[in-house]
Amino acid sequence: MNTFYQLAMASLLGFGTTSSSMLGVAIGLYVPFSKRPLACLLAFAAGSLISALAIELAYEGAQSLHHQGFNAHAAWAFVSAGFAAGAIIYYSTSLFLEKKGAAVRYVTQFREYALARKQADANERIKLLATCDLMRHLPAEQIEQILPCIHARHLDKAEILFKAGDPGDALYIIARGKVEVLTDGLRGAEPGGAIAQLGQGHAFGEMSLLSGGPRTATIRALEDTDLLKIGKNDFDRLVAADGQLADAVKRISHQRAISNLSAGGSDAALWAKVASGSLDHLSRHETGKMLTEAANGAGMAIVFGNILDTIPGCLVIGAKFTAFGNLSLTLMLGMFMGGIPEAAASASMLTKAGYRPGAIFGLWSTVLVAGVVAAAAGKAFIGSSDALMAVFAQALAGGAVLALVAHAMIPVALEEGGSLVVLPTVAGFLFALYLALAESFV
Repeated sequence: MNTFYQLAMASLLGFGTTSSSMLGVAIGLYVPFSKRPLACLLAFAAGSLISALAIELAYEGAQSLHHQGFNAHAAWAFVSAGFAAGAIIYYSTSLFLEKKGAAVRYVTQFREYALARKQADANERIKLLATCDLMRHLPAEQIEQILPCIHARHLDKAEILFKAGDPGDALYIIARGKVEVLTDGLRGAEPGGAIAQLGQGHAFGEMSLLSGGPRTATIRALEDTDLLKIGKNDFDRLVAADGQLADAVKRISHQRAISNLSAGGSDAALWAKVASGSLDHLSRHETGKMLTEAANGAGMAIVFGNILDTIPGCLVIGAKFTAFGNLSLTLMLGMFMGGIPEAAASASMLTKAGYRPGAIFGLWSTVLVAGVVAAAAGKAFIGSSDALMAVFAQALAGGAVLALVAHAMIPVALEEGGSLVVLPTVAGFLFALYLALAESFV
């Protein structure tokens, strides 16, 4: 009966600690709030958690090992191994979930995700442009001006991009797939025979842009094809600004056999490497588009992300509970306070991503369930034992919590509150230190 009572009380502590997330969601959805006070609260919670982890887990765990005959070096190595393993597990799992869509929970993680995705997408375009005869002569320092001019265009198999006689509105470069160049097709007639096939890296459509006349051929996709499109105005500006590009366009436009376009160049790799360096910002349009795309179908990733942030701390809370006079107050306080601004910021981000209030409450309610289960599991399987596995398990959970503080709490606090959050972070650390000293000096 006593065991059942302790399990029930540990579960209750887990529920109470994580209940602040519901308050945070309500604030994020319905209350016009200032970001700076919530950021300061989050920073205070982060400082409190750091202090709790250092004293209640790391130091007390080392002390327990010392009582079992470990010297200082061995105790430090044992506890450090647990913290390091917990941090690695948390961080790698967090990155995996963020790639699946969980990054939309917090603005800092989403920005990191979006920048990484933009970098990857842009690198693919850079590699393609670096081997295209039309673009490889462009100086690398102008890449930042070129990439915003490039837009994606998809063709289904057998789809006609334009017909002979259509006005010239853009230059195209094939990113993936194949197209065929057909004759005739004027005035709505069916296209004639194929005179060339173009594949990845080939450019077409420049002739009508240079002459100002209509298209001289029809382009039809031989398979599903992805194109890079540069509009006429952007094309004219690029040609006017760069003599080498203008010469390359004129040379290729005078080659009647456009199927023999060559690609490559000895400086392509260097060009691509230098060009990649300027991809360091996101436009508002890019951010909004990526946010919507990342959130689509990301419900389970968000759920698991929330659970991942909850389990380690509640495991420790449950493990250290023996009686109400022996609570992990600093850890509980840090998690409770941190849950409010975390959930509020997340609710705001999820709203922008298109989630409805009911769905957001549902996603964050999983934190309550995870808190209850984790605290009970911590009590049942780790407990307050001084056994080596129990000490290591607590250190493992502590490392995960510390990784959470560094990966989510502090970055979000800095994003929302600026450098001011330095002060409440220190205040939270000192407050938790006071609680720990007051308890140990009794």
